[in-house]
Amino acid sequence: MTGIDIEKILKLAPSPAYVVDLGRLRHNLAILDQVQRRSGAKILMALKAFAMWSVFPIIRETLHGVCASSPWEARLGREEFGREVHSFAAAFKESDVVELLQTSNHLVFNSFNQLERFRPLWEKERGRVSVGLRVNPEHSEGHTPIYDPCAPASRLGILRREFDGRSLEGVEGLHFHTLCEQLFEPLARTAKVFEEKFGPFLHGMKWLNLGGGHHITREGYDIDALVELVKYFKGKYGVEVYLEPGEAIAIGTGVLVGEVLDVVRNEMEIAILDVSATCHMPDVLEMPYRPGIAGGFDPGEKAHTYRLAGPSCLAGDVIGDWSFDKPLKSGDRLVFEDMSHYTMVKTTTFNGIQHPAICTFEPETGELRVVRKFGYEDFRSRLS
Repeated sequence: MTGIDIEKILKLAPSPAYVVDLGRLRHNLAILDQVQRRSGAKILMALKAFAMWSVFPIIRETLHGVCASSPWEARLGREEFGREVHSFAAAFKESDVVELLQTSNHLVFNSFNQLERFRPLWEKERGRVSVGLRVNPEHSEGHTPIYDPCAPASRLGILRREFDGRSLEGVEGLHFHTLCEQLFEPLARTAKVFEEKFGPFLHGMKWLNLGGGHHITREGYDIDALVELVKYFKGKYGVEVYLEPGEAIAIGTGVLVGEVLDVVRNEMEIAILDVSATCHMPDVLEMPYRPGIAGGFDPGEKAHTYRLAGPSCLAGDVIGDWSFDKPLKSGDRLVFEDMSHYTMVKTTTFNGIQHPAICTFEPETGELRVVRKFGYEDFRSRLS
C-alpha cells in the first residue's frame, strides 16, 4: 500500500491488530475537501463502513457529518462526531423514530407507509429535522447482487410508480443509493435515470442525497465530472447536494496484522493464522473478494504457495491462496492490506476468538498507538 510503512508497523503492532495510518486518512480527506470546495457539496461519512470514533476529531475537521443506519449509529454520530447526522433504515419501529428525531438532522423513510405512519411524530419536529424519502431508480450498476440496492425485488427505495397520487407534504429531500465501490461513470448513468424519473419532484425541495458507494479517493476517479454533476443539480433545482461515502474516507488507510500459528498439509500447504475470515474480514466470504497481502503474490507466482485460513471451527474459514518468496513458519507476521472499511464494523466474537486490537499509526512521528485492546469481558458481555 503506497505511503504506509509496513515494516515499521510490523515491528510495533501487536497481533492480531487493525492499524489505521493517519497520514493516509488525511490524504483521503484532502481529496474529499477539494470536492466539497469546488462543487459546494456536503460530504458525510457512512458509519456502516467505518466507525472508528477515536479518529472522528480528524475527520470532522473536513466532513459535514455522518449518515447512520440505526439509532445506535445515529447516537454515536451525535455524541462522538458532533456535526450533522442523517439517518435512514429500511424500516423503523416507533421507538426508533422517537429516538432518531432527537439525534438526527435528516430522517429518510423507505416507504410512504412509514412516512404517513410516523407523520404525527416528525411533523412536530419540522424546522429542526428535515424529512426525506429514499427512491429506487430501478437502474442497476452493481456487480454483486447482495450489494445491489437496485437488484430485482429490492426492499430498498420507493419505485417511481408509488409516487402517483401520493402527498409529498413535508418532504424536503430525496435520497438514492445505488452504487458499491464504483468510479464516477456508474453515478453519471444512474443520475440520468434518476432525473428522468424523479427530477420533477425536486422542484421546491431543499436537498438531494446522492448516497454512497462512490470511490472518490481511488485512483482514476473523475473528480472534475463529479464536481460538474453536483453543480448541475444545485443549479437546476436549487437544492443542497449531499454525498455519503464510507469507503472513500478509509480506502488505503489501514491494515490487519496477523501471525502464522501453524502450517499443516492436506493436498497443499495450509497456514493457520490468528486472524479469521469469518470473524475479522467477513467480506472475504460475503462479497467475496481477495485482499492484498504485503509481500504476497498469486498462487504459483512465487516458490511457496499456501492456503491462508483462520483458527475458527468453521470449515470454510479460508482467506485464500497466496505465494511467497520464502516458506511460512509459526511466528511469521503477515499484513493484509486495505483493512479499515467494512472490517471493524462487521467483526464478531464467534468461537470466542481473540478480537484484533485497534491501533493508529502516525507517520510523521513513527508512533503506533494501541487505541483499544479486547479481552474476555468484551466477549462475555455480548452474551447472557
